[in-house]
Amino acid sequence: MQKRKLGKSGLEVSALGFGCMGLSYGYGPAIEEQQALDVIRTAVEYGVTFFDTAEAYGPFTNEELVGEALAPHRECVVIATKFGFDIASDGQRRGGLNSRPEHIKQVAEASLKRLKTHVIDLFYQHRVDPDEPIEDVAGTVKDLIQAGKVKYFGLSEAGAATIRRAHAVQPVAAVQSEYSIWTRDPEPDVLPICEELGIGFVPWSPLGQGFLTGKINASTKFESTDFRAVFPRFTEDARKANQGVVDLLNKIARRKNATAAQIALAWLLAQKPWIVLIPGTTKIHRLKENTGSASLELNSGDLAEINAAASKIPIQGERLPESILRMSYR
Repeated sequence: MQKRKLGKSGLEVSALGFGCMGLSYGYGPAIEEQQALDVIRTAVEYGVTFFDTAEAYGPFTNEELVGEALAPHRECVVIATKFGFDIASDGQRRGGLNSRPEHIKQVAEASLKRLKTHVIDLFYQHRVDPDEPIEDVAGTVKDLIQAGKVKYFGLSEAGAATIRRAHAVQPVAAVQSEYSIWTRDPEPDVLPICEELGIGFVPWSPLGQGFLTGKINASTKFESTDFRAVFPRFTEDARKANQGVVDLLNKIARRKNATAAQIALAWLLAQKPWIVLIPGTTKIHRLKENTGSASLELNSGDLAEINAAASKIPIQGERLPESILRMSYR
């Protein structure tokens, strides 16, 4: 597995990381613990060194899973987790955001225990809290870095102006936002500010929450505990309308002796050398498929063809429900 550096931070990780959320939260019922442990540990065997989790995934259960799975490999992997939602110590969601300095410090201590580690490699603010100045948030993480409890600071779904303000207080190593062939929101403002400031970029849902794999169609049924059941882009009509994106990926995949998922991931890797992906899966054969995209090369002609064709496909449906979308790009 090739390595990449997240901007100028010095943080080097595998070009493809692993998004752990779906093992225990978000896409239907959690899979069995042993199966989840096996998937994470197999990812390490395949050369993955970058694992993404958050206290909000569960809450808490995903961090505990990641801590258990990676304990034998702790010295050779990078673990990213997140703070920023208002979650009580007993796991009760109190609703809304909470990036008060004292809360950030409490989350850091609790995450360290769940992750079975003495330091959090990358600590993201999960969503920008409009009630807390970003300078105070960055300053609090800076204190945690100076105390040796955190190594690097990250922001998730933040806007360009906020990224600049935070970076002036504590250098931001990585920004995480949804980005894929059908979600291009970071391109106008966020990617340029990352390039200017030397910040790495980590797309979440690089496979469009599974849609870009081609394994979801208009007739797919989602569990009530699956986020996609209420996402505007995953209504039956939207899935039918958006099938053209998958058809495009499949067309290129046939020519490259690859899969639609591999083309979607390879396209993202080709956008910038400081982009690192975190696709997730519950299945080892899909993990193997995803990691194979790191060695798949798309030439300039392939990229031009994909971009030209994609620009003519109108995507139907917002990427997130309005209540969640309001928290993005602040």
